[in-house]
Amino acid sequence: QVQLVESGGGLVQAGGSLRLSCAASGRTFNTYVMAWFRQAPGKEREFVARITWRGGNTAYADSVKGRFTISRDNANNTVYLQMNSLQPEDTAVYYCAADSRLGYSPQQYDYWGQGTQVTVSS
Repeated sequence: QVQLVESGGGLVQAGGSLRLSCAASGRTFNTYVMAWFRQAPGKEREFVARITWRGGNTAYADSVKGRFTISRDNANNTVYLQMNSLQPEDTAVYYCAADSRLGYSPQQYDYWGQGTQVTVSS
């Protein structure tokens, strides 16, 4: 019902910045929250940030507070993740997700993008 496509990943040096985009299509009227998760090799998928479509209420993982900013463009059904002061530990595949409920666990999200690779070199 909902399709999500991430873009913007790439290779960046420590201290650099990247902006990820997530374009949503399909039956997006049923979604309430958009979120970013990330997963490094051999690690579990972890919460990064989330935002509600209507109110723009945001939440962040402690590990990215002050460095990452989530935002949305309602007119274009697009969510962004601005990542500044990137560090090697931020290296992961970043996934966009959507759901009708507010949550921090990946199991709570019904719709997922294919992921985009972010690699931060030291």
